This record gives sequence, structure tokens and C-alpha cells, in this order.
Amino acid sequence: MATAITVEKEMWISHDDFFRILPKALGAEGHRVEGNRVIAGNGDRRLEITLSEESQRRIALLTLPVTHVRLDFIGYGEDEAAAALARFDRSFQRGGG
Repeated sequence: MATAITVEKEMWISHDDFFRILPKALGAEGHRVEGNRVIAGNGDRRLEITLSEESQRRIALLTLPVTHVRLDFIGYGEDEAAAALARFDRSFQRGGG
């Protein structure tokens, strides 16, 4: 059985926005969506992403979507997982002013 490197994140994003941006984050790697779960790759080397139910965070009068995301890098070496995570993070970055 392949080992897994697990990363958990709290992302301030709706499910709709997450799935809209996801292809950019995964690049050419094919993926399939099964409800709140995404599987990219197959066999002994794959990325499994699990989304929590979408919730909201209120700050004064501002309401923001929040989704907890778990990324399981199965069969990845540490350097490969770090590179894939960096690409994932860059894809979901939002510009600020």
C-alpha cells in the first residue's frame, strides 16, 4: 500500500468557486469528481481531495464562505507533494490591493 502525505486547509472559498478553479490547480492531470471528493491520477500515485460541507464566517456585516479541504497525496515523495501543493496554493491565491 502506498504511503500518504496529508495536508488540511481552511479555505475561504465556496464549492462553486473551488470546482471552477480546480482544473487550473491540477494542470494536465485528469481528475474525477465524486460528490465532495476529487480524485486526480490513479493507481499508486494519486491526489485525493475531500471538501467539508460549505459553511460561512461572519466578520461584522461581512459573510464569507469557508470550506475545509483535506489533500491526501498518495504515493508521492515529499518533494513531489510539496511541488503539487505549491501549484495548488498558487492556483487558489487571490490578489490583494
